[in-house]
Amino acid sequence: MNLERGKRMQTDIKPAKILRSPFFIAMWLTLFLVEIIKGALLVAVLPVYMDNILGLSAGVIGVAFALQYLGDNLFRAPSGWAAERIGFRATMVTALICTLIAVIMILFLKSAVGLSMACLILGIGTSPLWPCAMTGVTAMSGPQNKNGTAMGALEMAALGGTGLGPVGMNWLLERTNHDYRTIFLVLMGCAILVILVAMILPGRVVAQGGQAAEAGDAGEDRMSTNQKYPAKPNLLTPFIRLQQSVKRTLHRVRSTLNVNPLVYPALFMQSFVIGLLSPVITLYTRTDLNISPNLYSLLLIAGGGITVIALLPVGKMVDKFGTKPFLNVGFLMAAASLFVFSTVTAIPVVFGIVMLVGVSYAMILPAWNAFVATLIPEGERGAIWGFFLTLQGSGMVFGPIVSGLLWDHISHPAPFIASALVMAGLFVVHFVLARKPYRTAPAG
Repeated sequence: MNLERGKRMQTDIKPAKILRSPFFIAMWLTLFLVEIIKGALLVAVLPVYMDNILGLSAGVIGVAFALQYLGDNLFRAPSGWAAERIGFRATMVTALICTLIAVIMILFLKSAVGLSMACLILGIGTSPLWPCAMTGVTAMSGPQNKNGTAMGALEMAALGGTGLGPVGMNWLLERTNHDYRTIFLVLMGCAILVILVAMILPGRVVAQGGQAAEAGDAGEDRMSTNQKYPAKPNLLTPFIRLQQSVKRTLHRVRSTLNVNPLVYPALFMQSFVIGLLSPVITLYTRTDLNISPNLYSLLLIAGGGITVIALLPVGKMVDKFGTKPFLNVGFLMAAASLFVFSTVTAIPVVFGIVMLVGVSYAMILPAWNAFVATLIPEGERGAIWGFFLTLQGSGMVFGPIVSGLLWDHISHPAPFIASALVMAGLFVVHFVLARKPYRTAPAG
């Protein structure tokens, strides 16, 4: 496959070959390294650094983290659009430079405003990751959308990086006697490394049969622009062209995105569950189950490890048998496991339940992404993936708020019961979507 600058990849690749393609390897490494940086900063480094070293309040820390999620979600759709217009390489390298700038700001700035802005820039810098990965893999899978294996491998990179980042940084903190300057220098090195990796990404990935249509759209854009600006270009011409391109893109998205409206709440619910669990899982295991920190680490390894191990084989089975059985079983298993988790206190049973949750997520993650990929029209993959991922990511913003209210005003098990109910709701929604994934009439 040719990865020279300015050339496109001709794609209709079998699932196994996608994993060996230079684009996928570069994208996998980029995703893995960025998640190491994010996981290290958001889980292991910033909460302790901002609290113990800088003496900032929990409210300030919460605002800073909220800005990170906000930047990530708000810029996913624009970055997906940009990936299709200016290419994967340019989009990712530009964004990852923002990530490097954010780490440098965290190293030198000590104020609440400065660190909050750094977190916002960090979110903006990581926003193109999933739109670019999903757009590229969807294009490479061709018209048959055999991409469950690739989706599973991408989730492995994300989960592996998210887990390795905090573990590695905690180990390094112990070895350096909590020298945070060394930690930030290491993270700056990781940011520079991931920029170099992103530089080998291709300009664009175009599916078989999609190149002609896309080239035609580009030709129409140029013809229209030339007709309107035949001989007198001025300083505003590039901005007018950009505005017209965005309008044409939005029009094509509205006219080609012909999905069942239930897709939108399903996207939100899928991450809303994680948002419900993330802020209270540690509190619950420490206060209600009386699990020690070391035992809690083993619990995370048991649940997360089995998810990572199972993702790739499950992805291969999704390609072979389709998404429906894995999503149906995964949603039901997750709903039942989360409900039981809220009622048991015996530690061996807790470990078993957590492992079942891990298995259910290994079934859900690659199958869900592969299912959503079948709904993406060829014309505007980047923009629609960005829109879908923004909607899906919004669940992570609202989930923790609802979880805290349930924890404080109802009961400690309430967030887990709520997450079980959402999973059961996802099973019902997916059951309907599997039978009728598209609108009964084309979108107007």
